[in-house]
Amino acid sequence: MQYIDIHENQIYIRLAVTDSQDLKLLHFSALPLHEEDLVKEAIPEGFPFLSMNLAGFDRPYERHGNKFIVTAPGYRMKYLSHSDERNEFGRLLTFHTKDEETGVTASSSWQFYDDLPVIRTWHTVTNNGHETQTLDYIANFHYEGIEKEGKLSRDEKLKVMIPHNGWQRELNWKAYTFPELGMELVQEPSIQRSSNHLHISNTGNWSAKEYLPMAYLENTEVHTGLFWEIDHNGSWHWEIGDQNGHFYLALGGPNETYSHWFKDLKPGESFTTVPAAVGVTGIGFDDAMGTLTDYRRKIRRKNQDNEKLPVIFNDYMNCLWGRPTAAEEYPLVDAAAEAGCEYFCIDAGWYADGDWWDSVGEWEESRKRFPEGVKKVTDYIRSKGLVPGVWLEPEVMGIRCDLAKKLPDDWFFVRHGKRVYDRSRFQLDYRNPAVRAHMDEVVDRLVSEYGVGYIKTDYNIEPGIGTELSADSVGEGMLEHERAYISWLDGLFKRHPELIIENCSSGGLRMDYGMLSRCSIQSTSDQENYLQYAVIAANAPTGVTPEQAAVWAYPMNHEESISPDALREEVIFNMVSAMLLRIHQSGHLAKLDEERKALVKQALSVYKTIRPDIRVSRPFWPLGLAGYSDEIVSLGLFVEGKAYLAVWKRSGAAESVTLPISDAVRTALDSEKIALSCIYPGPETAEASYDPLEKAVKVALPKPVMARLFELTPDR
Repeated sequence: MQYIDIHENQIYIRLAVTDSQDLKLLHFSALPLHEEDLVKEAIPEGFPFLSMNLAGFDRPYERHGNKFIVTAPGYRMKYLSHSDERNEFGRLLTFHTKDEETGVTASSSWQFYDDLPVIRTWHTVTNNGHETQTLDYIANFHYEGIEKEGKLSRDEKLKVMIPHNGWQRELNWKAYTFPELGMELVQEPSIQRSSNHLHISNTGNWSAKEYLPMAYLENTEVHTGLFWEIDHNGSWHWEIGDQNGHFYLALGGPNETYSHWFKDLKPGESFTTVPAAVGVTGIGFDDAMGTLTDYRRKIRRKNQDNEKLPVIFNDYMNCLWGRPTAAEEYPLVDAAAEAGCEYFCIDAGWYADGDWWDSVGEWEESRKRFPEGVKKVTDYIRSKGLVPGVWLEPEVMGIRCDLAKKLPDDWFFVRHGKRVYDRSRFQLDYRNPAVRAHMDEVVDRLVSEYGVGYIKTDYNIEPGIGTELSADSVGEGMLEHERAYISWLDGLFKRHPELIIENCSSGGLRMDYGMLSRCSIQSTSDQENYLQYAVIAANAPTGVTPEQAAVWAYPMNHEESISPDALREEVIFNMVSAMLLRIHQSGHLAKLDEERKALVKQALSVYKTIRPDIRVSRPFWPLGLAGYSDEIVSLGLFVEGKAYLAVWKRSGAAESVTLPISDAVRTALDSEKIALSCIYPGPETAEASYDPLEKAVKVALPKPVMARLFELTPDR
């Protein structure tokens, strides 16, 4: 057996080529391999480098259930060679394997990123044989032995953190031990295997409707972590199971079992998987999220929006609620400009005389809502020094849209010979050039006629498993549509490089780095309760870089009697929720009293001084990730020489909180003495101090509901 040992960017890797030319992945960790931790008798059947399945071939070894192990011809792929080179990002390893029986070959890429303990991985499968082969599963990354470090039982030491996600309940992380998942050790460790496994999937076009396409696995005994994300805007799957005495992690894009995907590869044809990222840490969860933050910045489209972080006003949330009129927009524009906003987005409804939901698709302005035309309003927005924007839902047509009634079915998703309906809309199929041309015309017209510089692209349906038209499988139709949609976005940015496109899907239901590698800003939620939104805001940097995470700030115009102090604290709380991320200002600003208007203006002014740091920062969580039952939550960002710390009191009797400052943050500050200042709403509004002995910030929280934003700097 020959070994390929790699130590790159704090990742320890061992691959092996057996005497029969099988390629094995034996180790991938923040710690070096201890060979005694391997179950030696598992090596002949286990540790596959490539897990790939073609239809019609036996899977002979111990398997049990739906677990993606012992795939064929994955288990028999033979090592041919590998290349080792460098590019603009770092080291690039490419492994070449072949199945002699079918002639199918795989080119498997591992892209490293200098100084980051993470790889991006993808495969290209080519049919070099003489018969058509049906590919129904391939894993981007299959690693057996995720539990092997340390002496404790896997039941005691392993913890997996899963980001549950849902409408108005986004970024809801939960931690589980393996026994809590029904995966207790019940056999001899060296032969542990079972039919059950943890599998987390998305099927459909809302990539994050139940979970974010990522997770974190921690070995609490040796303090190592393994983290991953699947950078795709559709169906994906990852699983953890047991095989021959070890646990494995397998992750990738769509497959036949869970997402109705397969692809027929004719002789000479190739298929390339969606990309995914896998990384390691020897420090902990915050470090893993910091690495992902830096990785995401490297893989996304370079753009000015993520450099400048302009403040956006949007008229929807706790404001016009999708019922805009010209008369209501003008005072909002004035108030947004006075507060310091830089973009103004007219949200849903500008194109419909009545209810807009099921008539979308033609994107012609409503003269009932805008008697002098939308351009009159967008011109007014520009006259106030703001860049105008509008809302679009470019992937759908409503069932009452006149254009949809005239179009052929190949514009839409079709199953069982009929158009796919969801929530009174049809799903457009972006594989069709006519669909892309139609939406090109719409966007080009909005930019040229209205001077639009910002488009909020929403997406409010789930078309299910895909489309049967012009596809081997409905899942393949879905995947190719999703790739075509990304290509369409690329075309927009090529024609309109300054255009900002927001990725919104009923809030954060398509929060993935298939979309966010293109779109510069992500809606994190449609959450209407600002007390709940603090939880989403605090956790937002786990799913998206801070400078891409749009958070609503919506001071409200109350009809009921509320004390002046409570009104003041409500504004502060709202603004703090957005100030370490991207501000999506809303609410009836024009109807606020002068004191509350001044608080909004002050927050935007402070934000403009700290946003150059936000775009290069790493996140940290002094209290751990936020939960919806937590009374107090916190989020921090740090850069070299400076850190910012937000704390929210949502409820409860506690009148103070202690916020530990991690070694990583204190190292960045490079001082044993740390100065602490409340930068919003001001030093006089907070009683807080840094305790050098406890290495923690202590904040008094005497009010029932309140939030404050602090800055930490070296006190030399």
